[in-house]
Amino acid sequence: MPPGVQPQTSNLKLETFFSPDYATARERFRAAAQAAGGVLDALALDEVRGPNGEALTIDIARIGERAARRVLLHTSGVHGVEAFAGAAVQLAALADPPAPPAGCALVLVHVLNPYGMAWLRRANENNVDLNRNLLGPGERWVGAPALYPRIDGLLNPPAPPSSDLFRLRLGMLALRHGVRALKQAIAEGQYQYARGLFYGGNALQPGPALYLDWLRRNLLQAEYLFALDLHTGLGRRGGEMLILEPGAGATPSRELSAALNRALIDPTDQGARPYRIRGGMGGALPHILPPAAIDFVLQEIGTYGPLTVLCALRNENRWHHHGTGSLEHPAKQAVREALCPASPDWRRRAVELGLSLLRAAAQFTFGKRS
Repeated sequence: MPPGVQPQTSNLKLETFFSPDYATARERFRAAAQAAGGVLDALALDEVRGPNGEALTIDIARIGERAARRVLLHTSGVHGVEAFAGAAVQLAALADPPAPPAGCALVLVHVLNPYGMAWLRRANENNVDLNRNLLGPGERWVGAPALYPRIDGLLNPPAPPSSDLFRLRLGMLALRHGVRALKQAIAEGQYQYARGLFYGGNALQPGPALYLDWLRRNLLQAEYLFALDLHTGLGRRGGEMLILEPGAGATPSRELSAALNRALIDPTDQGARPYRIRGGMGGALPHILPPAAIDFVLQEIGTYGPLTVLCALRNENRWHHHGTGSLEHPAKQAVREALCPASPDWRRRAVELGLSLLRAAAQFTFGKRS
């Protein structure tokens, strides 16, 4: 087991921290946060509901001082269905939370996209990829990568899921344009095709707006912020990729890598990064909390190959827009499996990786001098 996983947690079956649905995960998170002495806030999305009519909220637990100068911020579920793993890591952390010393706080943000988790979608209620929605000052939610209009018909056909030789046709496009160029065009973020994959929206979305406002109101005293954002999908199955985000980097990458005892992918290394994105959370935080020095690490835990994940996202998107969107459809179950495998081994590994990184980050953050 990776360093940092404490005995109280390791004695449990780590896969049991995974919840079957959003409502259960929320109830468990809130109960665990209260048991750990955390202060809870709930940011309600009043215009949408879950599959059973349940309210949808972004839940935030804070352990430590309200006016903390040093803060560890851990977020899950910006990509909806990916929240199952992040929520499990947070629940495991709350079973034996790091104890913030004076002047410090641990903040856990549970499911930034509750609609996506509840409805087994990567996008939110407006089909927006929230990690493409947080544009910087002066940026506009318009346009698309030059290649995206050529592939929109293939990526986002206006029909329910069906067999249409997608893999073969995508392979032919990769031969024509190059794998890296095609991957970049698909995943960068686009603001033109509202029913398409990786759509960044036409305005700041309600959930992110509530969250950013909470940060402004509650972390005003922060002098140093270490933000961890957990995702699933990219990378070797059961492995992790740690990606530094452009726009946030208070600590030199070598120093941060040594402190976490992990390799980090530097944002300036174009060859190492899977692709570049627009509107990511890491680039937004320095504009929201300008007085604070910020480090931001995006943790990816690998599931299946990129083509398998893309096929699952494509079919779910088709079912959402051109079917009934019911959770029982194979497309819904496939996207859940693609981003949260049912394998107990994978789930144990995901919690191990997430919890180990969170504890290493806590040690670094809470030991950092002002």
